[in-house]
Amino acid sequence: MERQNKPKKMDNKERLKEIVSIFTRHEIVKGLNPQKLRMIIEDLGPAYIKLGQILSMHPDIIPKDYCQELSKLTSHVKPMAFDEVKRVVEASLACSLDEVFPFFSQDPLGSASIAQVHRAQLQDGSQVVVKVQREGIRETMAQDISLMHKAAALLKLTRATGDVIDFHMILDEMWAVAQEEMDFLTEASNAEHFAELNQDIRYSGCPKIYRDYTASRVLVMEYIRGSSIGDTQALIDQGYDLKEIAAKLTDHYLKQIIEDGFFHADPHPGNIRICEGKIIWIDLGMMGHLSVRDRNHFGKIVAAIACQDEQQVAESILALGESRGHVEHTLFYADIDDLLQKYGDLDMGGMDLSKVMEDLLEVCKRYHIAMPSGFSMLARGLATLEGVISVLDPEMNVIAIASSRMSRYFWKDVNWRQVFGEGAQEILESTRKSWRIPGLTATFLKRMLKGQTSIHLELGASDPLIRLLSLWVDKLIAGILVAALLISSSVVATTNMRPQILDIPALGALGYAAALVLFIWIFYHTIKRNKK
Repeated sequence: MERQNKPKKMDNKERLKEIVSIFTRHEIVKGLNPQKLRMIIEDLGPAYIKLGQILSMHPDIIPKDYCQELSKLTSHVKPMAFDEVKRVVEASLACSLDEVFPFFSQDPLGSASIAQVHRAQLQDGSQVVVKVQREGIRETMAQDISLMHKAAALLKLTRATGDVIDFHMILDEMWAVAQEEMDFLTEASNAEHFAELNQDIRYSGCPKIYRDYTASRVLVMEYIRGSSIGDTQALIDQGYDLKEIAAKLTDHYLKQIIEDGFFHADPHPGNIRICEGKIIWIDLGMMGHLSVRDRNHFGKIVAAIACQDEQQVAESILALGESRGHVEHTLFYADIDDLLQKYGDLDMGGMDLSKVMEDLLEVCKRYHIAMPSGFSMLARGLATLEGVISVLDPEMNVIAIASSRMSRYFWKDVNWRQVFGEGAQEILESTRKSWRIPGLTATFLKRMLKGQTSIHLELGASDPLIRLLSLWVDKLIAGILVAALLISSSVVATTNMRPQILDIPALGALGYAAALVLFIWIFYHTIKRNKK
């Protein structure tokens, strides 16, 4: 057993040495910036490129400029040898390749960091695509993530990068998301759930999953012909109307968000195909989730943005997010107001919804308000989709369509009897209270004239002011103590109290010494604070 472990330990040492040398070459101890992080990930290899792409979708974890830089990562991975592909498929399906696939193309359709895809045919003649996971990729990634933690600790990366980014947190987040994406059974379940939710949408769909031939490391799905949505010339040549595609794509994506709460988290052109007049969503390994509560608050936020209602935006964010500390509400509301003022000169059709969402997430991050993970994926998904739509129809704007769909969605299931009942009750209660206003006003004025009225005010101070006042109170108390020590020591010094030090009573000398120490402490902290 020990002999088997020794080579692995040597591999670990060599790989750790390589990781540390990459960090050292990029001088990471001098600090980290977006470009440097991207170059480090590229040097670490294809597996980390995939992890970096995953991380770029999480502006809730890292700053926006890091996300934008990591989104530039592209995978140029050498394809797996066919022997390796065959080995993985046969081990996963527990049978020979020929038993399931009378035809299996040895040339991959595409090769990425985690898996590659091949054309194939089933025994019944169905044309399929087989997604095959790279052999040992999970174990390799797990080993590298562990070694990266060690390298980060050795180089004290978290301290080097300051408060901007926590390298250990990044590694944990990347590994958690990567594990989910590496389980193809999860992707199969996502595709089936997506198909069920959208079975009534005639112009949209996703590939059929062949469950009998799908396992954790092998995914068999329907082969989709057609063209990528990014190949606009091919679509025009086939007679498609690009504006119609843009409108349907936008409406369906918003349907996924607002009505289903289950949406494609990475809608780039490579993951959307146009086939026989339908929009086909592929690669459903990474999906966003929003609860009914999340969707309702998202609707309120979009409506409030359109109406420039900073109070409603702020209240919805506070209700939706989780505060990780004390929130300065006055400053928070002011920042939300400033954010909306930035878009104040634009009408609803001129707003960029993804940009507004990203700005809102930045404000939340500043005040340590953790939003649901689905919201960060939503912001990135909208940004990616708007890039696709801008090519198809530059004049289309997502926020206008979102407002229209949300108005239909929120009015669709309204219980009008309950609404009118509650409204009538509120009107009656408000009327009853309004009748009492003249009497209450008269009573208040009589008591005020007789000096019987008292007004209670509750004043609050901001945290910085409280800290400043606390500091000066501490110094004031210390100053009073210094004065008291000096006076009491001087009184003692006029007596013949023994023992004595240099003809001064020892008690008085100790008082003078204590007063000197306190004075030096006050002087030092005052100078130190003034330098900040």
